[in-house]
Amino acid sequence: MFFKKLFSPRGHLKPKNQDFIPKTREKMSTEFKKRLQNSADIMENEIGVSGITLFSIGTLIDKTMLHRDIIDSLKEVSSDSIQKIMEHLSIGEIEKTTQMEKAVQAALDGNVIIFLEGNSAVLLAKIPSSVGRSISYAQNESQVIGPQMAFTESIMTNITLIRSYIKDTSLCIENLQIGTRTNKLVSIVYLNGIVSEQMVGSLRKRIQEIKMDGILDSSVLEQLLAENSLTIFPQMALTERPDRVSDWLLKGKLAIFVDGSSLAIVCPQSFMEFFQSMEDSNVNWQIATFWRLLRFTALFLSVFFTALYVASLTFHYEVIPQTLLFTLSESRAKVPFPPIIEALLLEFIMELLREAGARLPTKVGQTMGIVGGIVIGTAAVEAGFTSNILIIIISLGALGSFVTPSYTMGNVIRIVRFPLIILAGFWGFYGMMFGFCFLLLHLLRQTSLGSPYLAPFFPPRFEDWKDSIIRLPLSLTNKRPDLTRAEDEYKFDPIKAKKHN
Repeated sequence: MFFKKLFSPRGHLKPKNQDFIPKTREKMSTEFKKRLQNSADIMENEIGVSGITLFSIGTLIDKTMLHRDIIDSLKEVSSDSIQKIMEHLSIGEIEKTTQMEKAVQAALDGNVIIFLEGNSAVLLAKIPSSVGRSISYAQNESQVIGPQMAFTESIMTNITLIRSYIKDTSLCIENLQIGTRTNKLVSIVYLNGIVSEQMVGSLRKRIQEIKMDGILDSSVLEQLLAENSLTIFPQMALTERPDRVSDWLLKGKLAIFVDGSSLAIVCPQSFMEFFQSMEDSNVNWQIATFWRLLRFTALFLSVFFTALYVASLTFHYEVIPQTLLFTLSESRAKVPFPPIIEALLLEFIMELLREAGARLPTKVGQTMGIVGGIVIGTAAVEAGFTSNILIIIISLGALGSFVTPSYTMGNVIRIVRFPLIILAGFWGFYGMMFGFCFLLLHLLRQTSLGSPYLAPFFPPRFEDWKDSIIRLPLSLTNKRPDLTRAEDEYKFDPIKAKKHN
């Protein structure tokens, strides 16, 4: 073991002081360029005859700040002490290091290395270039009532948005680095005193145990943090809305931000919460309850309606009313395929249209979805490939999947329909019941950061039913959900609130 540590992988002796800062400018320049593979965007600026040299990566720093705050300031400095140079600079983020590896890594994070001839320490001044877009509207989670801002690709901007909503000293932010090559900055955000310390420790450990070359987006990290990678159902929520993340943080949940991603990961998450919108809290409880019931109705309509059509026409004619049966027979008189093939064909065409509309430019995609659906649907009926009634059923199922506020859960609903149609085509209602029981048992087995996925219905938590499928008045929802196992269980004292009213 001693020789394995002493020798590098190529068999050469590894010097003990290889990671220290060289004391001469020539050696520092050679070592810095060597570690960055002599990249073309390396910058090296000598300042007068004071022995100060600046090393940086030109594409990662703000050149205006470089000249205004560093070069112009150091031209007047004549000192042989790195500490005096540090006191002379007026930059917010500046630190000292004696490790070459840390200095190179800081340069990759947008820092300028300030080197003084003959010193074994350097200064790291952070002046990163501002690359990214400004704060804009939420594209995938739009709402009519409430804030319209969305996260950007800058992790500092995203945390600033959260702090603008929660101005509390208990808001805690932990920074971690993941990806052996990308070295992405990941921030865990939570409210200390509310969140469960066990959940914080568990999430921190999971992130630290990830060993990969690179993680470029929050959606990739969410897959790696999931407890069951084989399930199709999302176990953590992805959102672009800062108001939604803030609301979940106040309930005792944790948020994860990845630098370069405009989506935040929130956990733990239950199945019911994927069908809740932030706008539900911004309207009266009667309207919010109606919307939630509508979404769950759309869920069952989207998943089971086409399968019900296939099972009824293949095995169970007796469940169809006689008047409707005559209309169905007349509509399918020219269709040469059995119901299962007819339904799968139309579902496949619908998914093709949806995917083509999503990948094309915005204006062309909208036209493609509308015109393509009308033209193909009309042509399929006239050619005898399908019936009019099935087109209506498929369209209702597609609309039902669009009602879901979560994009990831909407994708799950689209896919789950296919095995249920196949089961209904082979075994009728028995196949549908088998598929439903399988899905139910599968959901019962899932967890999100150790919390039950079907909470608050399994295990039953009657107190949390007030804000699940239905939403009661806010004055009655004074308790945080048991899903989060929050240390502070109550949002407010209901007795004092009642007296105040």
